[in-house]
Amino acid sequence: MSRAEGSTAPRATSPGAGLSVDEPGLVNEHCRARPAEPLHPYVAWYTGYRQRGVPPARHRGLPSPFLTFIVTLDEPLVILAHPDPGQHPGQFTTLLGGLHSAPALIVHDGAQSGIQVALRPLGARALLGLPAGELAEIDVPAEAVLSDLCSELRSRVLAATAWPERFAVLDEILIRRMNGASAAAGRDVAPEVSWAWRQLLTSGGAILVADLAEQTGWSGRHLATRFREEIGLTPKAAARVIRFTRARQLLARQATAPADGTGGYRLADLAATCGYFDQAHLAREFRALAGCPPSQWLAEEYRGEFRNVQAVGGPGEGAWADRAW
Repeated sequence: MSRAEGSTAPRATSPGAGLSVDEPGLVNEHCRARPAEPLHPYVAWYTGYRQRGVPPARHRGLPSPFLTFIVTLDEPLVILAHPDPGQHPGQFTTLLGGLHSAPALIVHDGAQSGIQVALRPLGARALLGLPAGELAEIDVPAEAVLSDLCSELRSRVLAATAWPERFAVLDEILIRRMNGASAAAGRDVAPEVSWAWRQLLTSGGAILVADLAEQTGWSGRHLATRFREEIGLTPKAAARVIRFTRARQLLARQATAPADGTGGYRLADLAATCGYFDQAHLAREFRALAGCPPSQWLAEEYRGEFRNVQAVGGPGEGAWADRAW
């Protein structure tokens, strides 16, 4: 999630590693890995998850700087509320969701399984054949965009017996898609938009939008229009999402910091680190983007051992960064 990051997992694993719990009736696997090198400009990471016998739960799919592509395995993904309040609840076998600035609400009854692919917005044209802006704030069945690719992908990952094998299937099919004629049209992104997006990421959302416009040579209005068409959010909204993503990931680190006081943040310090005016500003942004204050989010997402996938970052870098490894 963005959306599928509402899935739960006990803890982050190292890239390519898997985790299961050896208790009768309980399956709790979580595996995160980098894609093959040719996909690095387009895909940030893969996350595989499979759970059985865990407590039923509702989770918030929070805004992030990535589009979400989900392929479920045994159960559909159930979304009670989408970022766009006008979109009805639904079940998805596959899902493709754009950048959003409001939370989704995901539910499971104690069993869930699938693979989440974190797509970089600047790679949407190459992999999806359309700009990320066309998916802004909405969720669609992925086959509506990727047609028969989803059927092949799902059947092959279902037939695979281990996460590395499933991720290898993703590599193969996405590279084929990247190289195919259907993805070749309209691959270029305006350099001004690409530059502005990367500046926002590099600064953690702290750079002024007026400075971005001045340095591109465009007016603020023209930059906002072109940026929204390509990325799905205006530069100002994207800066908020990037800053929020950084803040919640640092909060997640605090939740697992050593008890000896060597780690963690006070909220006032976190606000200063992430570029908020003060702690009250941080709290307001959490309510706007997560639908709850920071303390409630931590309480909801860190229930005992079963941790929300969204609470952990990507391999070796914060989720707001959009660089190839």
